[in-house]
Amino acid sequence: MTNPTLATLLAHRSIRRFTDEKLTAEEITTLVTAAQHAPTSTFSQQYSILSVTDPAKLAVLGDITGHHWLEQAGHYFIFLVDLYRNQELVPQTPTTAANLHSTDKLLAGIFDATIATEAVVTAGESLGLGSTIMGSILNDVPRLIQLFELPELTFPILGLAIGHPAEQPEHKPRLPQELMHFANTYRPITAADPQVVAYDALLKHYYQQRTANQREETFTHHLATELSRDPQQRAGILAALKQQGFLQD
Repeated sequence: MTNPTLATLLAHRSIRRFTDEKLTAEEITTLVTAAQHAPTSTFSQQYSILSVTDPAKLAVLGDITGHHWLEQAGHYFIFLVDLYRNQELVPQTPTTAANLHSTDKLLAGIFDATIATEAVVTAGESLGLGSTIMGSILNDVPRLIQLFELPELTFPILGLAIGHPAEQPEHKPRLPQELMHFANTYRPITAADPQVVAYDALLKHYYQQRTANQREETFTHHLATELSRDPQQRAGILAALKQQGFLQD
């Protein structure tokens, strides 16, 4: 079973090398419009989008993320949780204040911003663009908040480098569905599971054979490496959330 939408979704790969061509104003408007038509929790539209075009600010983003290639993208978006706007649009009462500062509404804003991000990715790919979603903007949240003068009840969640691809990476194999799609009851998985062992072998072959950045790697080794990173690198996230007025319940 296939159609153009499925074909676009199943052909996804992250793009980190772009041509020099910048996105047009029409393309940017189209992508933002696609984001606006994504679902939002209770139709509260609890997110905003920043377009970053200032080269100096893009350079700071390169420092924060450790990925200066983002400066060469056709465009750069930052997706924000935004409850500040809704705070300004309604009469303030103890109940509205409690809700706006709650964990529940923070999660709703994260859902809204994340779903909007994926809508832009898919819309961009349908237009022949490529992109990479970047959670690495969270490496230094206080600096990001200061850089973009973010008011209370806003929080940066994801960056998105998007543009005209200058590469076409091989398609990276995903987990077998049996390891991540269950019926009615969660099924615990261990490293000894035959499907995990087979997936490790498949991913090892992929990394050995791909065109760029070949290396010895399996999925379980990749996970171990990721989970061995210094947790202090992003230790400021909780404090920054509270500073921005979230998690007050």
